[in-house]
Amino acid sequence: MTAIVENVMTTDVAAVNRNASFHTVAELLISRGVSGVPVLDDENRVLGVVSEDDLLAKHEFKQLYYGDDYRPPLRARIRHGAGAGGSGYRKSLGETAGALMTSPARVTTPDTPVVSAARVMDRYGVKRLPVVDAGGRLVGIVSRRDLIKIFLRPDGDIERHVREIVRAGDHDLDVAVAEGVVTLTGTLPEHSQAVTAVRLAENVDGVVSVRDELSWKHDDIADVPMWGGA
Repeated sequence: MTAIVENVMTTDVAAVNRNASFHTVAELLISRGVSGVPVLDDENRVLGVVSEDDLLAKHEFKQLYYGDDYRPPLRARIRHGAGAGGSGYRKSLGETAGALMTSPARVTTPDTPVVSAARVMDRYGVKRLPVVDAGGRLVGIVSRRDLIKIFLRPDGDIERHVREIVRAGDHDLDVAVAEGVVTLTGTLPEHSQAVTAVRLAENVDGVVSVRDELSWKHDDIADVPMWGGA
């Protein structure tokens, strides 16, 4: 069974309405110890995400408002020089979550495989994904830390799962697990069966890596072109 987002997500979500004030957002980030929160409409649908970076846009451009000696970082000055259409400049003017947020938000669903959610985070460089139902309403949130929980699965559970899917009882094959590392030993009738056993074990949730110490009686892979044979 492949773990899905629903298995690891957090349902007690810190979120704000799009009309929430700058100060409300800042206080929520601090009190909950998070670096970003979903922004919702009146129907609890996710509109975007507001993060610490979004709030800091105000600080970057404060010279524009207060005329003090603060000089924004180079990147901020470049965005400002690009005109009012720049997102940094726009956010520096924002007073509500709706004006400060990054939109649209990258989201996921409860039935999405954990590995797919991880790939979305990696592709877009985000640390968390709001979890929405079919109507786009917020039901939870999943973070990088939540995804790591998969690798804390007890070794005993992993071993039972691996034994079941590789059908260890049907062959001269043994499974051992230590801190998520699976070791497969024994002799199988065919080389292809050994390759398949390793691949199946690698796909089990919680497996960190697989040590292949298998041998076989007949090298059927060498006989089949699709396996790399002649």
